[in-house]
Amino acid sequence: MITSLTLTDFRSYASATLPIAAGAVVLHGPNGAGKTNLLEALSLFTPGKGLRGATAPEMGRREPGEATGRAWAVAAVLTGEGDETKLGTGVQTPGAARRIVRIDGETAQPGRLLDLLRPVWATPEQDRLFSDARAARLKFFDRLVFADRPDHAAAVSAYEKALRERLRLLTDGAEGRPADPLWLDALEVRLGEAGAAAALARAAALSVLQSAIDARNDRPFPQADLGLTGEAETLAADGADADAIAAVIRDGMARSRARDAAAGRSLYGPHRSDLTALHREKNRPAAEGSSGEQKALVLNLILAQITRLSGSLVIPEAAQPLSGTAAPILLLDEAPAHLDTARRAALFDEIEALGLQAFMTGTEADLFAPLQGRAQFVKVADGGFA
Repeated sequence: MITSLTLTDFRSYASATLPIAAGAVVLHGPNGAGKTNLLEALSLFTPGKGLRGATAPEMGRREPGEATGRAWAVAAVLTGEGDETKLGTGVQTPGAARRIVRIDGETAQPGRLLDLLRPVWATPEQDRLFSDARAARLKFFDRLVFADRPDHAAAVSAYEKALRERLRLLTDGAEGRPADPLWLDALEVRLGEAGAAAALARAAALSVLQSAIDARNDRPFPQADLGLTGEAETLAADGADADAIAAVIRDGMARSRARDAAAGRSLYGPHRSDLTALHREKNRPAAEGSSGEQKALVLNLILAQITRLSGSLVIPEAAQPLSGTAAPILLLDEAPAHLDTARRAALFDEIEALGLQAFMTGTEADLFAPLQGRAQFVKVADGGFA
């Protein structure tokens, strides 16, 4: 578990340290106090841009009149089985584009963080996840996947990097600078390999997650029947191997070169896949549900995954085994919003029953009244804690 979090020139915090107890932590305070900033800091102990999807320069604290954010740092102490691990991330120079990750003082690749922590989060932006943009759903699902399968993060990253390089070549060609076909061939081979790995991980994770959702039929959260659209994921679900899927992606990319160059964006590939969900009880697409229904469905997906990661859920033998033993950490921004009283209480009870380390934000402490005496309450205000 995380036992301490220190922020230096991060967002609204000049310098602040928060000792953290086991179990649930309630962060309450007025809008703009810096509650979400704390969750964002915790979300940086995983590959990627964190729960806001912000760039490193955006995270540095700025005084009025300062055009560039300052150099910033987020540090945490992770304690378990008598050992301490010190984690750190940040930038050393103002405006630096790439953040550094350190584990016990040694520079490390961001992917190594998944050996220690598996943060999973829900934000208000996900309250209408199933009716919002496709890309947001796929990003949400990918994060659930690599909370269980750390190598999925590397596959998605490699795919996205090759996709950017290919598009740059194609758009240069559209502007009169001919794209090198041999280099395009090489990039499309990389896209096929990484895309196949991502598609196989998504298909396997979907099966496991659906089993976990089905096993939670006694919870007061609605269940979803999940699906994935996308040629590569369909092939993976049907049992195709990595080589066959890679060949399909590679050939599809080659056929779409002219169209992608004209459009200025990549219109084919596993990055165009989508997560679908059917509200089982109502037998209607989740996208047609209210914000409250969609939030409840999202929470059930998250709780199913994090319950599995905590080892507290037995699912059919056909499901894939857990990958690693890193601790799941739950981050819920504006946790009570759009939840009725029964589901709010059920959420709190489940977090406590699972022994999860969970961080939840809300404007009023009263919204978390059922957790009084069962959780650490922290008032956030003026760049500090009380």
